[in-house]
Order: sequence, then C-alpha cells, then structure tokens
Amino acid sequence: MAQQVSWSGVFPAVTTQFNEDFSVNLEATHQVINGLIRDGVSGLVICGTVGENTSLSMAEKVSIVEMAKDAAKGRVPVISGIAEFTSANALTMAKEVQRIGADGIMLMPALVYSSKPFETAAHYRTVASGIDLPVMVYNNPPVYKNDVTPDILISLADCDNIVCFKDSSGDTRRFIDVRNEVGDRFILFAGLDDVVLESIAVGAVGWVSGMSNAFPKEGETLFRLAKAGRFAEAIPLYEWFMPLLHLDARPDLVQCIKLCEAIMQRGSALTRPPRLALQDEEQRYIEKIMQHALAHRPQLPDVGL
Repeated sequence: MAQQVSWSGVFPAVTTQFNEDFSVNLEATHQVINGLIRDGVSGLVICGTVGENTSLSMAEKVSIVEMAKDAAKGRVPVISGIAEFTSANALTMAKEVQRIGADGIMLMPALVYSSKPFETAAHYRTVASGIDLPVMVYNNPPVYKNDVTPDILISLADCDNIVCFKDSSGDTRRFIDVRNEVGDRFILFAGLDDVVLESIAVGAVGWVSGMSNAFPKEGETLFRLAKAGRFAEAIPLYEWFMPLLHLDARPDLVQCIKLCEAIMQRGSALTRPPRLALQDEEQRYIEKIMQHALAHRPQLPDVGL
C-alpha cells in the first residue's frame, strides 16, 4: 500500500473554503487545490487542522474528499485527515475515505479524551486494521493534547499499513529516536512549519505545511533545496520565510494562514466558528509581516518546478 503514494515533498494542509453563511464552498476549495497543484506541490492533505476538520460534519468531509479527488485528477496524492472523538467514528470515516478513493489517511489521536499511551496505540491499531489504505500518524500534542511519543509509534511497527509519521511537536530529536529503534520502518514528515529545515536535516522526506497554502512555490523550493543538501541556498529562503512559518505554531494558526492566503488572492480568510476572525491588532500584525515578506520576496533558485 505504501508504494501507492509518493511520500515525499510538500503536502499543503489545504484550507476549506466557506460561503458567507459558513456553508462549505466546494467550488472555491476546488480552485484552491488547482492553484496549489499548478504551482508544484507534491501532494495534498484534505480536512486536516488547517482544513478545519473538527468544524465539519461527516457529510461535509465526504463531499470535500470527493471534490479533492476530482480536482487532483491523479496528478498528486490526496490524503484525508481523520479526526474523530471515538475510534469507531474514526474507522467509519476512514472507510468512507477509502470508498471515495483517497490515496491514504492522516489519522489524529481520538479527540477530547486524554488517553494513556496504550489507548493511543489501540486507537491507531483499530483504524489501521479496518482499512486497506496507508496511514500517516499525526502527532500534534499542543493542539490535540495526546502525545504520540516515539515509544507509542515504535509499538505500532507491526501494523503494516501504518507507514508514515508526521510530527508537529517541534522536537526533531524524536525522528532520531524512532530511527535508532526501528531504522527506516516509518517515513518521516515534518509537521511544524518553523522547524522544517531541521526536520529534513535529520531525516524527514516530506512536509505537511500550513503556510505553503499562501506560498506554495517558496515552500516546495525550500523543501527541495534542503532535501538536496543545498543548505547555502536554503538558509536565506528559510530566513525570509521564518516570520510567516512561525504563524503555523500559534493556536490561531488557521486564521493566520487563511488571512495570508487571502492576501495572496489564493482563498478566503473566512473561518467557521468557533474560529473567529483575528482581532484588529492581530490582523494588522499579520498584514505587516506579509507586507515585509512581499517587499523582500526572494528570487527562487531552480529546483525543477
């Protein structure tokens, strides 16, 4: 199954677009996806954190994944986020995603309940064993409160279709710890934008990125430079990008990323409650960062895009 997905490169965590009444705008989301693929991204993560998964109904998630498959048209893999309160609901959603034809799933720990390590592992086993799709384990303890530690991940090494580990803890030492125990058993993905270069340096071969929604060419270029060991060229781009990448580590990362996306005319800043628009002072702060970034936007090295 893992061979069916090219687990490499930048996979933006695609934003979900809404109408003014907060209903899902599938056409606008379709346009967002087309723009990302046009600008060279390597894959798509639909209905992740930035896609506001937990604010969507199951029917809406199904419709978004169906639309994403249509928009991608096989050009890049489509990975669907799975974020549910119970293992049973997560498995139900995963089966729907498989029926639609997604290329894999990105599975979050069970939401709300602060599980013990053996319970977290059981959640992943339950879902993975019930589907015939490759699974990316998504660890984001600051947001989802349950930490998929290296020990938990290593305990899942016998689950053949758990193939990939996306870590958003910010602690890149975890990639080394996992590899020291199980070698290259798991494909490693950076999950936090502002440690992507460090993550690649210690073995990440992919990046689920928030800010690449607004700057897909810059994101893919940065990734390819670092992956190729062209750090002398990557560092200036990383330095330019860093104030924006820091926004991915904030609790209101979705609002920040969508505002940047709107400034770049790649989508709308509208988020669904409980996520509300940034207050004026915060919005001005983001706009100032964007103004500086656009005034100093670098010429990108050739990476084959």
